[in-house]
Amino acid sequence: MLAFVLVTALHEAISRAQRHLLSLQAPDGHWSGELEADWALTAEALLLHHLIDRVDGNHQQRAVRFLRRRQNADGGWSLFAGGPSDLSATIKIYFAMKMAGVDVDDPVMAAARARIHAMGGPTRASVFTKILLALFGEYDWNGVPAMPAEIMLLPPPFFLFNIYEVSYWSRCVIVPLLIIMDRKPIKWLPPRQSLDELWPVPREQASLRFPRVPEPFSWRGLFWKSFFIGVDDGLKIWERFSPRPLRKRAIEAARLWLEERLSVPGGLGGIYPAMANSVLALRLLGYAEDHPLILGQLKEIEALAVEHGDELYYQPCPSPVWDTSLAVNALVESGVAPDHPSLIRATEWMLAKQVALPGDWQVKRPHVQPGGWAFQYDNPFYPDLDDTAMVLMALEKVQGIDADRMRLAKERGLGWFLGMQNQDGGFASFDADNNRLFLNNIPFADHGALLDPSTEDLTGRGLELLGSLGYDFGFEPAGRALEFIRHSQRHDGPWHGRWGVNYIYGTWSVLRGLGAMRVDPRHEYVQRAVRWLIRRQNADGGWGETCESYVKPELAGRGPSIPSQTAWALLGLFAVGTISGPAVEAGIDYLLRTQRADGGWDDAFWNGTGFPRVFYLKYHLYAGYFPLWALGVYRTAHA
Repeated sequence: MLAFVLVTALHEAISRAQRHLLSLQAPDGHWSGELEADWALTAEALLLHHLIDRVDGNHQQRAVRFLRRRQNADGGWSLFAGGPSDLSATIKIYFAMKMAGVDVDDPVMAAARARIHAMGGPTRASVFTKILLALFGEYDWNGVPAMPAEIMLLPPPFFLFNIYEVSYWSRCVIVPLLIIMDRKPIKWLPPRQSLDELWPVPREQASLRFPRVPEPFSWRGLFWKSFFIGVDDGLKIWERFSPRPLRKRAIEAARLWLEERLSVPGGLGGIYPAMANSVLALRLLGYAEDHPLILGQLKEIEALAVEHGDELYYQPCPSPVWDTSLAVNALVESGVAPDHPSLIRATEWMLAKQVALPGDWQVKRPHVQPGGWAFQYDNPFYPDLDDTAMVLMALEKVQGIDADRMRLAKERGLGWFLGMQNQDGGFASFDADNNRLFLNNIPFADHGALLDPSTEDLTGRGLELLGSLGYDFGFEPAGRALEFIRHSQRHDGPWHGRWGVNYIYGTWSVLRGLGAMRVDPRHEYVQRAVRWLIRRQNADGGWGETCESYVKPELAGRGPSIPSQTAWALLGLFAVGTISGPAVEAGIDYLLRTQRADGGWDDAFWNGTGFPRVFYLKYHLYAGYFPLWALGVYRTAHA
């Protein structure tokens, strides 16, 4: 039994958190928190506006204030709060500030310039940074990897590389880029705006060759890296000297592909980079500036702007389906009645967002019927398994909706989810069997996230979904998923987190799945994960993990405590029967102590992952529903 004082504090904290979360619900029933990415995304949006001559002076100056205030002491900018300075982010932000009129002698610019020099200058930047610079004539297009438009004509599955052998996010970025890189446009800048000062040596003396050593190093990676650099050299010669009879046909194929996906609401792929590229591509193809397809993308981009006081920044995309499904799960598991009017509104909203149209995923799964959910308000070509699983688990917990309607939605959703299981037994995010990992070594893919293979966190979510629906390991898809989980566990206990930071997130996802499937918690591999979580608890009672753990595995589970990661750790422990003990009590105490007076919590650091190592996210609502969820499960376990 819990002490009376703790019970009282727990009840009060849960009630405050419920009221706070319910107060954030939109009138139509959904939740959508801010989704903050690395600050260079705001710089990219400012530079896009210069490329297309649509600069809003007020927006630009507010964005510059935002960027100024987030500069590191060493002069650079990070990919996440508290992280080391990143060269590509610093170059893009410096460039955007210079285009906005900030003097090169400004202390902010001088410090950034020194940091850029120290990190190697533009030749050491990412491929996407080089492409952005090339659009302004600030990097030679010959130093950018070749991506011939004829790629559009390579049919799956007969070619190892085609647009359906890369992830949805890569596909949406690449297709418009094929048009851009075919035309290689340049918006020449006056000398006063050039970036000559960023080159440690005169740019005409700089080598634009791609590095041949993969990171992290492996002999197989070295082979593929060298092989694809050779292919790139050959493609550049072919592009320059070949008559290329299929070029026009390939550009037309790219145009038609874009038109089909730009004709639906939500923007191309629902993500900023794809939308920005599509605007540039359509303009290069001769579409008028006021063409509905261009104006539609620009409208979606501006909808990503977030204003706070005298500052402004851009999000990569909205996250309403994800936020809503998680909020519903947290509220029900913390004791809100399953037929509460707010939950009924949320359920109606989620049901209306179920995708009934075929998307790119049908190339690999032609016989699977639609039925998933996407991440954004609208993204019908690209539903994902994570949102689908979380929505289905929320639907399973609520009451008060027409039973036949709910049954049909759940059957369609589960059918789509199971139809997307990979051959290795795991689940990915948007695509099926998208796992030709050697393609991550092509020069264009220096971000290392070209593909969408099975991941531990998504497979754990799949197990949790199946367990919540009453399935056990006698169900063949569940047995295959368990095998994937067993083989992907790290030797010391945790599982990697692809979409949340990092091993704490992955371990939470897997343990929730194992608990839902009623795995005996005494199994050695389960206890190994439990011991790992307990060992990673901080002295203040919380848990935290830095995004640097993707680069430095020794930092797995290490970092300052934040409420969302503390909640993940607790929920993982609860799922496999660890509902008491010093670690649990200290974790609950941490959540009670850090709750704000209004019932919410604050995550000081980034908690989400776009692409490990290069792109991270901060979900502002994670600190609203995950701590509530953990406190609710703890209270129920001790009722």
